[in-house]
Amino acid sequence: MAASERTALGPLVGAIDQGTSSTRFLVFNAKTAELLSHHQVEIKQEFPREGWVEQDPKEILNSVYECVEKTCEKMKQLNINIGNIRAIGVTNQRETTVVWDKTTGEPLYNAIVWLDLRTQSTVERLLKRIPGKNKTFSKFKTGLPLSTYFSAVKLRWLLDNVEEIRKAVEDRRAMFGTIDSWLIWSLTGGKNGGIHCTDVTNASRTMLFNIHSLEWDPELCKFFDIPMEILPNVRSSSEVYGLMKSGALTGVPISGCLGDQSAALVGQMCFRDGQAKNTYGTGCFLLCNTGQKSVFSEHGLITTIAYKMGRDKPAFYALEGSVAIAGAVVRWLRDNLGIAKTSQEVEKLAADVGTSYGCYFVPAFSGLYAPYWEPSARGIICGLTQFTNKSHIAFAALEAVCFQTREILDAMNKDCGIPLSQLQVDGGMTNNKILMQLQSDILCIPVVKPSMPETTALGAAMAAGAAEGVGVWSLNPGDLTAVTCERFEPQINPEESEYRYARWKKAVMKSMGWETSDSPNGDTSIFCSLPLGIFIMSSMVMLIGAKYISG
Repeated sequence: MAASERTALGPLVGAIDQGTSSTRFLVFNAKTAELLSHHQVEIKQEFPREGWVEQDPKEILNSVYECVEKTCEKMKQLNINIGNIRAIGVTNQRETTVVWDKTTGEPLYNAIVWLDLRTQSTVERLLKRIPGKNKTFSKFKTGLPLSTYFSAVKLRWLLDNVEEIRKAVEDRRAMFGTIDSWLIWSLTGGKNGGIHCTDVTNASRTMLFNIHSLEWDPELCKFFDIPMEILPNVRSSSEVYGLMKSGALTGVPISGCLGDQSAALVGQMCFRDGQAKNTYGTGCFLLCNTGQKSVFSEHGLITTIAYKMGRDKPAFYALEGSVAIAGAVVRWLRDNLGIAKTSQEVEKLAADVGTSYGCYFVPAFSGLYAPYWEPSARGIICGLTQFTNKSHIAFAALEAVCFQTREILDAMNKDCGIPLSQLQVDGGMTNNKILMQLQSDILCIPVVKPSMPETTALGAAMAAGAAEGVGVWSLNPGDLTAVTCERFEPQINPEESEYRYARWKKAVMKSMGWETSDSPNGDTSIFCSLPLGIFIMSSMVMLIGAKYISG
């Protein structure tokens, strides 16, 4: 598009997409849904102990400011008037938990990331208080099982273990939120009048929110012993929350907020009952719109709020299958094993062999999520022979993502009663053509990928642009822009697919039962055992003394 044409663009909408591995700011044309410009910054993850995953909330916030400023600079270079940006939407990694001091604006601890496993002992302690140790005790209120995954147990751990947070709660200085809350509060003024809010999709991932009344649940807050005054106000996914208070976009309303998987559902335009999408990011998340009716799974899926597009609009629900490790396994091969320097190189390694040669990889680094909800599982690679090389392991890693999707799709088909005839996909991993073909082969149905892969950010932009008082983006079905797609058809026979899937299931069974809360944590050196440490130290002294005497 020529620069002279670009100056005539209509209203624009920005989207902050804050994910587990990166932050992005993207700007879309509200009339055509065309992506005009964006900037991305990778976010560091910290692993202070085995099973712990943290991020710095200040780094996350600064990355948002950087992405906004850099994108605006790029737009100016393209001769696009940033004054046409009418609204900003926020989409975010869900469940990740932040507590901060409202008087200073400073976080009181690192953000505990959704993948984090430190709360397993907290979960087991809470289970003992539930008759029959029933993990699904709150299923019909929250749609969720009791798990390390959700925010309530992370917040409980912080209150139990961080003195600074306990003191801030006592002094009524503490604020809790998921990443959306932290960002919106900070961007709308922070300690100088920032708006402390969240939307229904993010609230529904905390285990503290009643998905029917659309309110924080006093009984659940009492069960987890969470003071309700630290919780954010719950709003719809599409309304003006506040205005940007600094930077190039000062004064622009923040008017859309959706958890990342809900945003992808909107961006894929899955507005009808029965429409589904699968997002391949750090994890893998299959959502199926169930309309205004909450459907409860009998096969290990969870019930969540899909979106609520306005204060006076109804909430729509979804069934969700959540997989903890998808893109993260490629990052692990790159960063931990060093078998490739880039994610693209992992794809090339897999393409070089075209098979795992009987090798199966279960990347249960954070236990297993849907449909098992088994925190004791850990990652395994099995079926290794002397012939196995790094290319086979790379192929097995990609295949693992597809097998995990098959498991949650099978569960969804059983719950919904009508099998999906094709799978709509999005997310960064969908650029991997080997993965997409593998996925079609393992599911035995076509996989359909939109040509514009940024559907998560698009969903946040749509919600922001459609908000009352903004009104630059129509969500009427007839007004939505048709999306061009790439289609992957199955290329192997169903019998081979079933054989490989059965072998995968066998590997999954072997991954379970590895860890319990009684397993040693932290320092695993021999000196963490006091009697053994004394014995070894005294033995060393005796040996040195004997050598001295004999000398």
